[in-house]
Amino acid sequence: MSTSAESPRDEVPPAGSPAPGASRPLLDTLRIGIVVLDPGGRILLWSPVAERILGWPEALVLGRPLTEFTASSCSPGEEAGDVYGQLLRTGSWRGVILLRHLNGGTVEVEGRASMMRRPDGSPFVLANLVETSRLAGIEQELAALDALFTTSPLGIALFDTEQRFVRVNEALSRLHGVAPEDLIGRSVLDVLPEHMGPQIHAVQREVLASGRSVIDLVTLSPDRRGARSVSFGRLTDRTGRVHGVSCTIMDITERREATEKIERARQRLALLDDIGAALGDLLEVAPVADSLAHLLVPRFCDYAGVMLPAVLLEGGDPGEGEHLRPGPLVQAAVAAKRHSPEVDRMLGLHERVRFTPDSVFGKVLAGGRARLLNSAGAITEATAPDDPKVAAATGLGIHSLMVLPLRARGSVLGLLVISRAGRRAGFDADDLALAEEIAGRASVSLDNARLYARERDAAVMLQRSLLPQSLPEPPGVRVGFRYVPGSSRAEVGGDWFDVIPLAGGRVAFVVGDVMGHGLRAAATMGRLRTAVRTLADLDLPPAEVLERVNRLSDDLAAGPDEPMMATCLYAVHDPATGECAIAKAGHVPPVLLTRDGSTGRLSARPVEVPDGPPIGVPGALHEEIRVHMPADSVLVLYTDGLIEKRGEDITDGLDRLCHTLTGLGGGELSLEKLCDTVLTTLVPEAGRPGPGAEDDIALLAVQLGGLSPGDSASWVFPARSHSVRRARSVVRRTLHDWGLTELEDSVVLLVSELFTNALRYARGPIGVRLVRGGSLLVEVSDPHPDPPLPRRAGPEEESGRGLHLVSLESHRWGTRRDPAGKTVWFEVHLPDGPPEPTDQRTGR
Repeated sequence: MSTSAESPRDEVPPAGSPAPGASRPLLDTLRIGIVVLDPGGRILLWSPVAERILGWPEALVLGRPLTEFTASSCSPGEEAGDVYGQLLRTGSWRGVILLRHLNGGTVEVEGRASMMRRPDGSPFVLANLVETSRLAGIEQELAALDALFTTSPLGIALFDTEQRFVRVNEALSRLHGVAPEDLIGRSVLDVLPEHMGPQIHAVQREVLASGRSVIDLVTLSPDRRGARSVSFGRLTDRTGRVHGVSCTIMDITERREATEKIERARQRLALLDDIGAALGDLLEVAPVADSLAHLLVPRFCDYAGVMLPAVLLEGGDPGEGEHLRPGPLVQAAVAAKRHSPEVDRMLGLHERVRFTPDSVFGKVLAGGRARLLNSAGAITEATAPDDPKVAAATGLGIHSLMVLPLRARGSVLGLLVISRAGRRAGFDADDLALAEEIAGRASVSLDNARLYARERDAAVMLQRSLLPQSLPEPPGVRVGFRYVPGSSRAEVGGDWFDVIPLAGGRVAFVVGDVMGHGLRAAATMGRLRTAVRTLADLDLPPAEVLERVNRLSDDLAAGPDEPMMATCLYAVHDPATGECAIAKAGHVPPVLLTRDGSTGRLSARPVEVPDGPPIGVPGALHEEIRVHMPADSVLVLYTDGLIEKRGEDITDGLDRLCHTLTGLGGGELSLEKLCDTVLTTLVPEAGRPGPGAEDDIALLAVQLGGLSPGDSASWVFPARSHSVRRARSVVRRTLHDWGLTELEDSVVLLVSELFTNALRYARGPIGVRLVRGGSLLVEVSDPHPDPPLPRRAGPEEESGRGLHLVSLESHRWGTRRDPAGKTVWFEVHLPDGPPEPTDQRTGR
């Protein structure tokens, strides 16, 4: 049916009506107009709603025939008069008709008319007029609601204000397994089981009271086998009056199962990632086993144990091939959701366990295949029935057990045993696959730790063998030292130290650190130490020793693709003068510990040594300083592992070292106590079981004393010929006073030769010095910088035999450059023989 081209204008609603756009009652929405006609069809009553529909005021329509306002009939072939005629014949009429609006347009209305009679018997017509446009919208809404109830796959229910079913659809009745007529008039308390009804009823009551909707409330299905998503909303009409509660229910069993599978897979991947990350950073067998057990409990199981052969825990090889060597396994690691005497009896940390070949554990060890036992009976049958561990497991309610081999590179390394107890679901095939993957990753970590332990032990052995096995203690010097290998995480490095006796009672102290770890660093350290000792015999200044070692760095490196980089500190102490020459190449500064003579208090300070580039930097130059060392002061040399901490400035560690040395207290200073105190204070983990220090530590403490005044004598003579006689005279007298008359003739002869040679080339004063220590040192100094060169004299030549004579008559001889020139020295043994070195093994 067509409608007019022009819609009527809406009028301003009367007072008390809802404002435009506000919710209005259904009757206001429909706008049902009432018209009363006399038997002749004239209008007797024209309601205000009819006036709003058509725009005609009551004053203009009363008394006029309705046909004047009729545009045409909506039924084909039916005239307006026929409508009235049908009323007279049948007493009622229903149809669609077009009426003229006051503004000139037309309005399509659906009308219903009935012939009525007054009390006096006179007839009249009562008609209702409804706009078809608004009626069609409501009919569509009702049709949509009916379609929603009948075709929606969701369960839908409507409840009244008493929370009773008033309407349900077929989908809901199928979900509940109850016919719709059996639900109408009942509440959820009557329909749902006790574990669900009160909860849902309370939610409905809250929605009725507050008007706040509840969306996607997840509940179990009545039979507990599925899941439901329930939503509630309050039903109100256009005036805001509450009529009840609506409810939609969706079966989410499959969705929830899929979500649970996804979540379970995510948790499995997360567990694998966590285990891989945790075990990947461990390089010792025991921590790997312990971390594995504790990562599995309680995320994957209730109890876990890792069983390994004792030889593997001790760093040995458990044997090659499919089978372990015969012998017990050690419960290397255990974890439990809770501990009790039964748990301790079942797990037994560090206990040794033997398995019979026919037990499930023996079969897994023999066959290398995982076994899953998913009942208490199966566990009992597959194990020794009289085993107290099995009895303890039964008492704990263990009903699911997995025994998995730990194998790597074709070798069985041990067993992983995990179990579940109580109400926890037993292991399934997916759990077995995950456990096998976990065991595989753990096996690789255990094997890596075993191989690393073997290499580390070899590196430690090589490192210790390359360090000095005994340290000499020349007169006036006492030595204490420690070497601490780095932790398993840091590996063994190239830290080293040395004490090298030099001519005339002088001593060289060296400490260094080769960059890198492992066997290569240890081997490079040995080559570097050998090079330094060789150059030290040339009696070169410290800075020159470092520069010459630096020029050899390419030859000392492990290979052409691995350039050597090392730090080093080289110091030479002369006890006769109390002077110490120090140079360093990228190394941490030494610390000098002195005692105040008046108060006895100790003070420690870093020695400011010019810092040169590390060894391995091409063309590096180094400087040295000369520091006077007070008598009985202690020079502390060390590597950076002693003071360096990750994320901290190295000066903070240097301050801690000085503070620790200052706090050693009064009394006689023990170098052994000094080394122990420094280590336990600055690196406490180095002295107790566990991971150990982060880096290698080399510590060398040297107490520097001077020679007694009666053990040295020195003179300076002008460069004159008569000075030779005076030099011979004072040397002979001094040797006589020292009781060394046996050496007088030979030593005076050698002094005469060296003095004469210096007199020939020098243009300044000539010095002579005698030092009595472990041997007799004789030095002749002059300002000429070039050292004398030995040469072969002909049979007829009178000169050229001096140095040859010195070489024959002395124990050893040499030359060295001094700031003021050069010194030629030689040593001869004292009559009692050469001194023996003092053994200084740590023996800790």
